Amino acid sequence: QVQLVESGGGLVQAGGSLRLSCVASGTVFGIDLMRWYRQAPGKERDMVAQINREGSTNYADSVKDRFTASRDNARNTVYLQMNSLRPEDTAVYYCNADLRDWTGRMRNYWGQGTQVTVSS
Repeated sequence: QVQLVESGGGLVQAGGSLRLSCVASGTVFGIDLMRWYRQAPGKERDMVAQINREGSTNYADSVKDRFTASRDNARNTVYLQMNSLRPEDTAVYYCNADLRDWTGRMRNYWGQGTQVTVSS
């Protein structure tokens, strides 16, 4: 009934930029926190950025001043602008959201992930 669908990943050279998007589709009655996580091969999934409904953000130290999260509440969409990319940013990036679904309950959802590869 509810899906989070990411897009915008790809291959980019070090120093380049990418913009990820994540849209929540289906029966959604409101979205609270939206987050971006990433997982590199052999590593744990770590939170990269978090944004609340009012647009306040938090970032992992490793991406501060390089990544910017934003959202469009009317479109149930969150974005992650990634600048000055480094090879160590290579990972699968996942969207995560706390949203009120068709049951009327606030639940946590994950997207399927989008691959970001940064070449040196």
